[in-house]
Amino acid sequence: MTFKEIWQSYNASEKRSIALYIGGIMMYKLGLEFFNGSITTLATDRFKSTNTFTKLGAAQGINQAAQCLGAILIAPLIKKWPTRTVLSGAIVMFALMTTVLLITDAATGGKVKPKAASAPVYGSWNPNAARIFVIWTISGIAYGMVELIRRVIPADIVGGDVQKLRRMDATVHVFYEVAGTAGAFASSSAISRFGNNTSFFLTPVFFVIAAIIWAFIGQLNFKKAGDDAEEGGAKLSAVERKRPNYLAQVWHGVVLFGESVWVGAKLVLGHRRFVWLFTSYAFALYLHRFLESSLAPAYAKRSLGTSAWSQIIVGGSNFGELLGAASVFLLSDYIPTPMPWLRLDALMLNIVWVLPHFSTIAKKDVSWAWRVAGCFIPISFGWAAGDVSLAAYIQATLSRMDLGTGSVSTLGAVMAFLYSTYIVLNAVLSSVLGNVIDHDWTANKSIESALSRVGGIQFSIGCGIILLSTFIPRGAFAFNPKIINDDDRLQDVRDGAVFKHTGELENDSTVAKHSEEAPVKEKADVPLPI
Repeated sequence: MTFKEIWQSYNASEKRSIALYIGGIMMYKLGLEFFNGSITTLATDRFKSTNTFTKLGAAQGINQAAQCLGAILIAPLIKKWPTRTVLSGAIVMFALMTTVLLITDAATGGKVKPKAASAPVYGSWNPNAARIFVIWTISGIAYGMVELIRRVIPADIVGGDVQKLRRMDATVHVFYEVAGTAGAFASSSAISRFGNNTSFFLTPVFFVIAAIIWAFIGQLNFKKAGDDAEEGGAKLSAVERKRPNYLAQVWHGVVLFGESVWVGAKLVLGHRRFVWLFTSYAFALYLHRFLESSLAPAYAKRSLGTSAWSQIIVGGSNFGELLGAASVFLLSDYIPTPMPWLRLDALMLNIVWVLPHFSTIAKKDVSWAWRVAGCFIPISFGWAAGDVSLAAYIQATLSRMDLGTGSVSTLGAVMAFLYSTYIVLNAVLSSVLGNVIDHDWTANKSIESALSRVGGIQFSIGCGIILLSTFIPRGAFAFNPKIINDDDRLQDVRDGAVFKHTGELENDSTVAKHSEEAPVKEKADVPLPI
């Protein structure tokens, strides 16, 4: 189905809301790329050279943990006000958070980089006194708020029509990555021209424009807490019923989140049906983030001598994600399961071995950043294709299942565990492996050995682990399996497959009986910026 046919499948009201939503999300992504690129290169330049990437990894891990906190804090508000209102308010808050660093730097003497200067004029504030950590943490909370609502609003626009929702998600993802690619390249130029202490001055502007655009979406199908509304697996909300006050709702969200992680761990690690998701989703996501957030800045700063060029490399990565998402969308009828994409993702990881080789022959010229950006395209193509197809598979499969998980939904529990695992992996390994990069640079004034270890070796091991895990599900040994885990038996069951407490799938007659008689239990989903 072409984009034109997809667009014609929506009614006039849905078209208007989708157009506004896409316009807003492109502005949001542009602002996000400017901010992320600037603060990453700022940290890379201003942290002491002996622990630059150790601290960078730690700061990024804290930022992602703060995103989860932001999602928990904002979830109760979705029940009280229209989603568009909460979304606009959250992104304005994010815009205010990004101005804190601009004000801090300007107030302490920071200035826009002079045209003839090789480095910006930084303010006198001390980045090693945890100020970057504080700013990154606070912005992470706002980031998490926006990211949660961003995943809620599509269901408000098109309702519960699964086909419309998937088509909208795919279309939005393509435009999102278009903005991400353009934003990454533009931010690299802005950093080189204005300096990474002021180059994100456009971020608040883009965020406010996005808030204004989203404010015109309308109230959609807003229902307050207590209404009999069911949003399916798309609404990852922390609160299942209206609570007496906001703090009580937040605490309920925290408790529910912890319960979901525990239940999800038992489901994923205790069943052959789900255990492969740990490596294929959480570990693969960590490797992708490490690629963009650690390897790209390290190569740009240490091998090329210009931290701003890391955004050129990230731009190539974003373009690969765009191609990967578009490929899944176009080939979904021919590749019905995520297995071929995940195997491609695993194999593409080995391209990272070009980094240690390039570090020995690269000149301090921007052309070498573009070469690495070109190498990152197939790596991120494989990851995005695997991630998009796997996310669709997880939502489609788990939303049909009732595994007796109590007060949390199966989908919410599994995703809570997978995303929490990713956060832990990224927070710990990014800092630990960043120390390897710092040690190699301090000792040898080169990171060739470090790139071989934390890049080539790590990613080749990841290739083997992910590749082997794709053969765990039943029926996955085919090159392009049509079904895995006997999921065809579940497609016509109204309430999803019913499992015994032992985790065994009941026989067909029992499943059929449950599908006719068992009432649908309401579950609470978990807030996660996934």
